[in-house]
Amino acid sequence: MNVLRTTETVFENIKDYPFKANYHQIDSDLRIHYLDEGNTNDPVILLLHGEPSWSYLYRTMIPSLVSNGFRVVAPDLIGFGKSDKPAEQSDYTYAKHIDWIQAVLDHLKLNEIHMFIQDWGGLIGLRLLTANPDNFASVVAANTMLPKGSVTPPKAFLDWQNFAATSPKFDVATVIQMATTTNLTADVIAAYNAPFPDDSYKAGARVFPALVPTSEQDPESENNKKAWGILTQWNKPFLTLFSDQDPITKGGDQVFQKLMPGAKDQEHHTIFGGHFLQEDAGPEIAEHMVRFYLKNKFK
Repeated sequence: MNVLRTTETVFENIKDYPFKANYHQIDSDLRIHYLDEGNTNDPVILLLHGEPSWSYLYRTMIPSLVSNGFRVVAPDLIGFGKSDKPAEQSDYTYAKHIDWIQAVLDHLKLNEIHMFIQDWGGLIGLRLLTANPDNFASVVAANTMLPKGSVTPPKAFLDWQNFAATSPKFDVATVIQMATTTNLTADVIAAYNAPFPDDSYKAGARVFPALVPTSEQDPESENNKKAWGILTQWNKPFLTLFSDQDPITKGGDQVFQKLMPGAKDQEHHTIFGGHFLQEDAGPEIAEHMVRFYLKNKFK
């Protein structure tokens, strides 16, 4: 496996990202980066990002969560952020992404995890949960899904899938900007592009949309069906914070509210924002999360 590593110097001038870098060597080839902020004895919140963002997406949420007495762990998926980036699209699979994040959870010996999931963070995080349901205490889901391949995806997703696979130019910050309601500043744009010095670093970002199960012939379709069988019996607190302007995951909050036992009687909210709602409304989301944890007596 040919693995690329973005040099640390490109991250030195990123603003509003004062967090200490932590690394875990998954094997001889791959190193994964994660943030670990707050007191190690406090309840742990796992923040999982999606495509093509990285833990920078959570920069406005982490301080609030930590100041309210939580430990926050935010990994960069392999292929993104400060984590290593295998150079071939064939190096990435859905199953590998699950294993790579599981390696972080095992390394940190995390338990009683409060998980926040968005985009691919949900596809990965919900599979982690169903592999070990007792290790998770709650879920906050935002603009995400766990597809079984039995329903045709919305046109917006199919267009995105085609763009990622065929577009001659794949500018990561432009993708983020198109999926937010906020006008990104030059500093923010630079931060989202920083992990990818050139196109050779973007194999993971390019292939990610193609890994989403869109038919029942997909190798992970059956595993996601089994996961749903576990999720619909998992009765711990489950909150949805979907945005109002995401054509890809629109309506997904209602699916979770209907099928997840722990979603009953929770204070679900709709957030004003695009697909990357953390960029549009990070502090507001953190406030809703803290209220959710207090209501359910996690703090």
